[in-house]
Amino acid sequence: MTSALSASMTLTEALVVTKHASPLEFGPATVIEGGHPIPGDSSLRAGRAAREFVSRLTPGDLLVCLISGGGSALMAAPLIPLAALQSLTASLLACGARIDEINILRRHLDSLKGGGLAQAANNARIISLILSDVVGDPLEAIASGPTAPDPSTREDAISIVEKYSLDPEIIPCFRETAKPGDPVFGRVENHIIASNDIALRAALDQARQEGFQAGIIRSGMQGEAGDVGRELAEALRQAESRLPRPFCLLAGGETTVTLRGDGRGGRNQELALGAVEALRGMDDVMLVSLATDGEDGPTDAAGAVATGDSARRAESLGMAAPGYLSRNDAYAFFAELDDLVKTGPSGTNVNDLAFLFAF
Repeated sequence: MTSALSASMTLTEALVVTKHASPLEFGPATVIEGGHPIPGDSSLRAGRAAREFVSRLTPGDLLVCLISGGGSALMAAPLIPLAALQSLTASLLACGARIDEINILRRHLDSLKGGGLAQAANNARIISLILSDVVGDPLEAIASGPTAPDPSTREDAISIVEKYSLDPEIIPCFRETAKPGDPVFGRVENHIIASNDIALRAALDQARQEGFQAGIIRSGMQGEAGDVGRELAEALRQAESRLPRPFCLLAGGETTVTLRGDGRGGRNQELALGAVEALRGMDDVMLVSLATDGEDGPTDAAGAVATGDSARRAESLGMAAPGYLSRNDAYAFFAELDDLVKTGPSGTNVNDLAFLFAF
């Protein structure tokens, strides 16, 4: 994103906080690799660097913020110790909390989130160009809204702590965030330049160009990944009776996984695993679920592929999909079938896409 910006304007100075650092094609710039999905010491360094960076601004300066999903973990200025923040983040990721709920807590526990970066910028003019990885594109939730007003309150954060039985000792640390109408946002522009809906429409156009009868059946997709996989497989089965082949149905959004076992995987692999039994016996069909950033959970896979023959093939290898699903071990299941999707990191996160094919 910074490379593209540098091609269209002269950058006086740049700070890049990223998950993967690539060779610089622009300058001057400082690059920090932050921690993700659990913030680490490098995330704290990034938070300190960001605060120092904007502290030098004046009302005559222009600050361009390039914001993408993942920013909540990559850059942190927490009001609680790092170990407590790490434990809280891990607990939230494991219990099936939605990303908007996770980010409400993050905003109220971090001085740079919930408009905090804008508050620290000394009334400089700010333009934020944002890649959305949150269903519905709420500005306050993407990277926890460093330049956006926050409509949520401390009470909202407290209710999430109670909902998921989290450590109540963090409650006194919650701060109140910058709200809509705060004068600090008078010189701030926030623009969504990429989102899951944009990606869905682009995929739809491509599918039609490839000769498929195509349509979007679900946007804003949320819910438990395995359950959503079964629902999408059932939608594919029902579509067989009314659509001519070849067809491609598309869905987009972000599911969640409640950890019950000690397996390995990510929400897209688990979604595909949830579809295996529901697709059993169907001819010439395929469900593909993938993360647009090329990284599904803490794995090197972007997602996985399930077909009408996946259940039989697995059984011939001594595997049963329900057992792997019960221990959240989708990676091992699809690795044995050689049906993991491995693209490498794309560098762009606009949530997840699922494709339902019938050939």
